[in-house]
Amino acid sequence: MTNKPYLQKVKFTGSDENSYPHNLSSIKNIQEIEFKTPVTFLVGENGVGKSTIVEAIAVAMGLNAEGGNKNTTFETEATHSDLYKTLKLVKGAIRPKDWFFLRAESFYNVASLMDEVGYLGGYGGKSLHHQSHGEAFMAVLSNKLAGNNGFYIFDEPEAALSGQRQLNALAEIHRLVKSGSQLIIATHSPILMGYPNSTIYEVSENGIEEVDYEDTENYQVTKAFLTRKDMMLESILQDD
Repeated sequence: MTNKPYLQKVKFTGSDENSYPHNLSSIKNIQEIEFKTPVTFLVGENGVGKSTIVEAIAVAMGLNAEGGNKNTTFETEATHSDLYKTLKLVKGAIRPKDWFFLRAESFYNVASLMDEVGYLGGYGGKSLHHQSHGEAFMAVLSNKLAGNNGFYIFDEPEAALSGQRQLNALAEIHRLVKSGSQLIIATHSPILMGYPNSTIYEVSENGIEEVDYEDTENYQVTKAFLTRKDMMLESILQDD
C-alpha cells in the first residue's frame, strides 16, 4: 500500500471573500491540502465546509456535483458553489481508470437516474431504490467501484450505514486501496476514520490541520460517551 496518490495536492487560490463559500473562515484560512496517503479523511464540525471542499475537488476533477462517475452528467439543481474554479490541482502522471463521487446528500438523484436509463448492471443488477439506503450504498462500494487505480470521493457515507455496515465499508476501502486506488472521504464516523495509514485533516475556522486519530473530536466525544455514559447523560439531560 505504497501507491502514490494521483491527486497529490490542491491549492486554494482565493476569490471574492465576500461571497460564499470564500467568506467562510475555514476556506479563507486554507492555502493547500496535500494528499500523502491513499486514504485522506476530512473531519470537523458541521458547517465548517467539509462537504463544500470535497464537492469542489470532485467538480474540479471532472465529476458531477451530485455524484456518480464521469459519465453521470445530470443536474437536478445547480446548487454547488464556484469554489472549484479557484482550485489548482497538482496531479500525478498515471491517470485513474475508474472514478466515482459518492455523496449521501444527493445519492437519491443518482439512483433515480440509474433506474431511468436502465443501467443497473454495475450496481449489482438491482434497482438502488429497491434496497435500503445502507444496502444501496454498499452496492456501490461492492459492485460499482472496481478499484484498479481508481479515484473516489465520499461525502459522509456513514449517513446510510449501521455500525456493522461501516465495518464492511472499511473492508471495501481496503480492497480499493490494495488495487491502487485513492480515496478522499469527508466523515463524522470514528469507525471509518480509523482506517490505518491514512491522513486525517481537521477542518475548522482556523483552516485545516493534520491530526492524529485519537485527537479528533469525533473520537474523543464517542469515547467519552461510551466510557462515561451515565455521567454525560446526567450533565446533558438536566431537569429545569
